[in-house]
Amino acid sequence: MSSLSKKLKNLKDYRCTVDPKIKEEIIIEYAPLIKYIAQKIAARLPSNIELDDLISCGTIGLMDAIQKFDPTRDNKFKTYAEFRVRGAILDELRAQDWVPRSIREKAKLVERAYSKIESSLGRPATDEEMCRELDVTQDEFHDLLNKAKSVSLLNIDDSSTFNRGDKKLIAGLMENNRSANPFNAVAYKNAKENIKEGIKSLPEKQRLVLSLYYYEDLNLKEIGQVLDVTESRVSQLHTQAVLKLRSKLKNLFESIDDLAG
Repeated sequence: MSSLSKKLKNLKDYRCTVDPKIKEEIIIEYAPLIKYIAQKIAARLPSNIELDDLISCGTIGLMDAIQKFDPTRDNKFKTYAEFRVRGAILDELRAQDWVPRSIREKAKLVERAYSKIESSLGRPATDEEMCRELDVTQDEFHDLLNKAKSVSLLNIDDSSTFNRGDKKLIAGLMENNRSANPFNAVAYKNAKENIKEGIKSLPEKQRLVLSLYYYEDLNLKEIGQVLDVTESRVSQLHTQAVLKLRSKLKNLFESIDDLAG
């Protein structure tokens, strides 16, 4: 445990008594983490989005984490801070509504095509089948995927938005609600099973990309080296996996609350 973490744990009433100097130390210590999270999100955004803007939002998220962290709960500050930093960046991107409507429509088009083909054939759709369904060339299809990747980033009902630390934190925050309500406990268990089955149904390379990106924390370039494909192809595989999961899961949950609960 770092010296800062010890200071957090030793505070009896953290939110009221935290020293401004400690806040400053925390912000300095976690600056590299904020930059890392911002860079990872920026890798999936159009080039016109400024990295410095994302870092600024992440810093605000860290300050929010410092203010709201409760050391009496069984959560590490680092895990909580990561969650708040990522959340602040994504919230700002949603608020800006920077994704053009035309791109959102393209993403929905690809998602519907996946759903139609896979419901009909009972197996994952190939790129060739998608091209025929959408009446586009393979290059045009890949261009659609590249444009759709930024849409998937901002969907709260996309479970792959959360990394392992996020899932653990959310599970801890929701534990009391689930145990107190048998219906919620059953719904939560069913949701986990449906998501697992959705991931299982993905082609092997798409499953591997999700695993390496969200659980092994590799970046797109590193994943490309593992799979011996280009970074662009890894991005396409990731987007395909996300769109397929959304297509499979959206019919199982009536609302965002159903998936979150």
